[in-house]
Amino acid sequence: MKNPKLTLAIIAAFAVVGPWGIPALNAQQPGFKRVEVQDRDLSVPGRHAVQARAEFEPGGAVGKHAHPGEELSVVLEGTLLLEVEGQPPRTVKAGESFFIPAGVVHAGKNAGTDRAVVLATYIVEKGSPSPHR
Repeated sequence: MKNPKLTLAIIAAFAVVGPWGIPALNAQQPGFKRVEVQDRDLSVPGRHAVQARAEFEPGGAVGKHAHPGEELSVVLEGTLLLEVEGQPPRTVKAGESFFIPAGVVHAGKNAGTDRAVVLATYIVEKGSPSPHR
């Protein structure tokens, strides 16, 4: 990477929550469940995509973490309070989408009284760890 500060931030995030952050979060976060939908190589050379459905019970949350690739997500049900480093917290409702750049620390919490469901797509370099391995 050309930006040494970004490289250091990504390494620090991985040291805290692992290469994807997901296995540790699944084990430690009551009220939160992630289910893999698909895991595919892309036609773009060197790229890979993983889709997962994240389910948040009322009050369920996933703590601060980062991913080595971009995350493109859409809220399918409910509302999610999204915290992204460098941005003010915001509420994302069913039908709305959000984007998390690679290596950026973020967290989410069900901000409503009903279940919240998010469909997340991760685009990573081929050979990067899957969020479910």
